[in-house]
Amino acid sequence: MSGADIAGLIAAGVFAVLVALLALPILKLGKVFDELTLTIRSLNNETTPLIGEVTKTVASTNAQLDKVDSITSNVSDASANVSALSSLVTSTVGQPLIKVASFSHGLRKAVKGDGPASRPRHPEAE
Repeated sequence: MSGADIAGLIAAGVFAVLVALLALPILKLGKVFDELTLTIRSLNNETTPLIGEVTKTVASTNAQLDKVDSITSNVSDASANVSALSSLVTSTVGQPLIKVASFSHGLRKAVKGDGPASRPRHPEAE
């Protein structure tokens, strides 16, 4: 056996050790990829029904919001109608009532004698 043969055997041994050392991380990385594949498959299987439920919930919420919008618009219309009716009643009934009240108050003061003409004058004022 010559020196070249021995060097070749040493190089082959070092290469075999290097391959063995690199094989362990590669095998572990393969196991990690297998677990990752299982996790992604599990997530996909659980997410698909969840997306269906979310879609149903969003559709139901939109239907309820449409109902709330119609109720809100009806309340807004009713509020505008009440405001218009209130201003109509105020203008047609309120002002004549104020005039009648002030007239009756003046008439009452005149009948009782509480008016300015019935007050006694002070002698210093003359």
